[in-house]
Amino acid sequence: MKILIVDDEVLIREVIKEYSIYEGYEILEANDGIEALNIIEREKIDLVILDIMMPRLDGFSTYKEIKKRKNIKTIMLSARNDEYDKLFAFELGADDYLTKPFSPKELIARIKAVSRRDKLEDKFTYDKLEIDFKGHTLKINNEEIKITPKEYEILVYLIENKNIAISREQILSTIWGYDFFGDDRTIDTHIKMLRNNLKEYRDLIVTVRGMGYKFEINEN
Repeated sequence: MKILIVDDEVLIREVIKEYSIYEGYEILEANDGIEALNIIEREKIDLVILDIMMPRLDGFSTYKEIKKRKNIKTIMLSARNDEYDKLFAFELGADDYLTKPFSPKELIARIKAVSRRDKLEDKFTYDKLEIDFKGHTLKINNEEIKITPKEYEILVYLIENKNIAISREQILSTIWGYDFFGDDRTIDTHIKMLRNNLKEYRDLIVTVRGMGYKFEINEN
């Protein structure tokens, strides 16, 4: 997979590049949005890691221009922990959003999650349950249910691996994406909250004794 890192901070690019190359990704770099657009015109890019605050052309404007040219998976970065920025990024169609400073391992986990999403449809529906992967929303009976970002990521991960038992360790590694200083109760607590939010569909998340959980549905 070929990844384009777009950030005016050289150190940030170097750190992302180091971890990405270790995972086997091919890396291209751009210092700003203008340079990024030039690269996208001549290269086949699979995923863009795009900083929002950049000179010449900011990340939002760059993303809009990218969308006019090609449909490329994009993870946006920002030094501002601003809910408006995050919501606006998702409204534009960004696949994920990460606030600086971040763990490089978490970013790699996000890259893998976004890549897996290529195998999914834009939405998952089961009876009156609907998850919009592009809009990052959960609806039950056409009513949007507010869940935390971690609950949403766990739900999507379980759906991506539906009917497959996933260990707590796998969930921690994939969703948190870095060395976690805690225990399995963190996962159990998030699963409990997620089940409560799923209401009548809570039993779709099945406990696998001594291991973890799975999202179980009958596809016949």
